[in-house]
Amino acid sequence: MSSPYILVVDDEPDIRQLVKEILEDEGYRVATAEDGGSARKALRERRPDLMLLDIWMPDIDGISLLKEWNETELPCPVIIMSGHGTVETAVEATRLGAYDFLEKPLSLAKLLLTVEHALEADTLQRENLGLRQRAQAVVDPVGRSQVMQRLREQIKRIAKHDTWVLITGEPGSGRETLARYLHNQSPRAKRPFVEVGVSAIARSNAALELFGSEENGQIHYGRLEQAQGGTLFLDEVADMDLEVQAQLVGALNTESFLRVGGTEPVSVDVRIIAATSRNLAEQVKAERFREDLFYHLNVVPLDVPPLRDHPEDVPELLNYYVDTFVAQDKLMYRRFDIGAQNFLRNYPWPGNVRELKNLVQRLLIMGGDEEITLDEVQAAIGGGASPAAGGPGSAVSFDQPLRQAREQFEKAYLEYQLDKHSGNVSKMAQEVGMERTHLYRKLRSLGIEIKDRR
Repeated sequence: MSSPYILVVDDEPDIRQLVKEILEDEGYRVATAEDGGSARKALRERRPDLMLLDIWMPDIDGISLLKEWNETELPCPVIIMSGHGTVETAVEATRLGAYDFLEKPLSLAKLLLTVEHALEADTLQRENLGLRQRAQAVVDPVGRSQVMQRLREQIKRIAKHDTWVLITGEPGSGRETLARYLHNQSPRAKRPFVEVGVSAIARSNAALELFGSEENGQIHYGRLEQAQGGTLFLDEVADMDLEVQAQLVGALNTESFLRVGGTEPVSVDVRIIAATSRNLAEQVKAERFREDLFYHLNVVPLDVPPLRDHPEDVPELLNYYVDTFVAQDKLMYRRFDIGAQNFLRNYPWPGNVRELKNLVQRLLIMGGDEEITLDEVQAAIGGGASPAAGGPGSAVSFDQPLRQAREQFEKAYLEYQLDKHSGNVSKMAQEVGMERTHLYRKLRSLGIEIKDRR
């Protein structure tokens, strides 16, 4: 794991050396360049996390360099330095994207504080962008079940070692959440976490997206360089093109790669976490996935259980997402009543945690009374779910009016609960969350005999 990498560009050797020593004493890694040409060369060799850029240099001034880089995208936060600066120069630098402006002679305290704030601001900006893109995914895995407790402990142990990890699990089971949790528990936690949704990238653009490009002096930094010193998360890695897989294997073996159109190798220091819902071993046998890449990724396998394997976590997940959407989207607070919670604990969740999250959001958006009832949940789900995988309600037809489907499901659900409790209505009422008198009335209305179950 590497500390932030800073490029110092200044034509005065004494200042370059002084700033380099100061920053290295603070634990940063520092490279220097004496003019615009060497700064361009340094950027081709490696993307810095921060740049300190002098304005007056022999070949090109810092403002012109900012304009040049700003035509595409600034490679990193830039702090301008000048001994002959004016207010106009500072304003122009800020307009072109510079983070701040420092006057020479440099104040040691102000230099270090500005560098620290610029790095923090860049990290926060990336995190905020990531949060918007993934609609505020859970940072830590929610759940107090033994399954989730063991999983969290396993991740904490893995996080200490800088090994690669392959996360497997069904779609919607929370693979990205666990990848972020692993990153946050690791020594790389303060460095970038960069996600690549492999299935969402066009095959023709995959190499460009991962490795970046060089063309006519313009550099596009790919996801590998953006994750430098941190973690690269490859989601649905089985969808990666075979040619790009070969390039990735080469980068892993040599710890360097070539950008598309580039001629100089770029060193890379990242931890790879890959995720898939497919069986990669079978993909290898079918020659759809490279065997050498599979063994690279499968150093430490981590399997995410489906939600149906830890249903006791459902109430906590419901509460978590209610609180999240109330705070995030300013929706009206509503709570799930006992009957709704018990029903959802026994629901098979084919879409896993993602389905639960979407259900909560839908119920809050639709609004209603403060309590979310069993009837409302059944209507939202569509009346087509079985209370337990393989249970008696597993064959409810969707091709009928909602009222009839709901009645059919309720009958199957209550028959299942009655059999489960051997006809004991008191125990059954407690689990389904209904008052006994109301439950007796509901059983009679559905034509369910109690005496046959005892």
